[in-house]
Amino acid sequence: MPRTEIAQVADNNTGLALEALRNLVAMHALTPEKPLPTERDLAREFGVGRRAVRRALAVLESEGRIWRRQGRGTFIGPTPPSALSFARLSSRTNFSEVMEARLYLEPALASLAAIRASGEQTAMLRRLVAQMTEHQQDAEQIELWDSALHRCIAEAAGNRLLLDLFEMVDAIRLDPIWRDLRARARNADKLRGYDHDHEAIVDAIAARAPTEAAACMRSHLRALRDSLNVVLDQTLDACV
Repeated sequence: MPRTEIAQVADNNTGLALEALRNLVAMHALTPEKPLPTERDLAREFGVGRRAVRRALAVLESEGRIWRRQGRGTFIGPTPPSALSFARLSSRTNFSEVMEARLYLEPALASLAAIRASGEQTAMLRRLVAQMTEHQQDAEQIELWDSALHRCIAEAAGNRLLLDLFEMVDAIRLDPIWRDLRARARNADKLRGYDHDHEAIVDAIAARAPTEAAACMRSHLRALRDSLNVVLDQTLDACV
């Protein structure tokens, strides 16, 4: 086979692998903590060579759709900053600073998402809101779907640097002590209010209304901050 034909076959196989991988990544969007299959398994599943799979993975990694770590596997999303950075940042900050950072960052992300979100991303946001409404009695599920929703909005904003900043703040927010604080601040009325907030944010994004999306996100975060402040004050009073 002439060299030009060999190159064409290789390009076709890479294209097939890339399309199949995009579909697979979309299917695994709700389970970013689970690794994708190995290169060998993907090549077998797609009916192409491992080289084509490797090239397709490199494309998705450059787009920020996946990240790879030797000995761990391939995961959905952009490459996260190091765990050491998270630990160091967490020890140097506090609740007020994190909420302040979120109030500056996440309304901007919601605004950009209203401009840039694809139809697929908007549909994913609606599914995540539905999951949160369905699992209101399970604290672990609430944390899972809430984090996934805010992360999906950050991804839909289409800015890699802002997404990295969101990842850093979100990792600090998921500290067990802070998770316990949020759990103590929840009740049925608060959860219904948060569900309403999330629906309003997603509706604004779907309607391509960036100013409204930012305002809804800001209102939601302020309500969350106020609820957490009440719990913090009660904790301090109990210690006096």
